[in-house]
Amino acid sequence: MLVYELGDVVTLKKGHPCGENKWEIMRTGVDIKLKCLGCERQIWLSRMEFEKRVRKIKEGEKFVSIVHHKKEEA
Repeated sequence: MLVYELGDVVTLKKGHPCGENKWEIMRTGVDIKLKCLGCERQIWLSRMEFEKRVRKIKEGEKFVSIVHHKKEEA
C-alpha cells in the first residue's frame, strides 16, 4: 500500500465532468477527500475505491504511474 500525503496531486481512471483529470488530496485516512483542480469540487472516496481509481501521482513537475512511484522510506 502506498502512502499518500496531503497536497499530493493524482490522476484518476476517469476524468471529472468539468474536463479536468487532476485531483489534490485534501484528507487521508479510511476515506480520501479529493478536490478537482478544474472546478474545485470536493468528493469523498473510500480508500479501497481510491486505490482502484488512482492511476498517476505527481512527482516534481511530471506525473508518474503508481506502479513506478518511489515510496519514501523512513
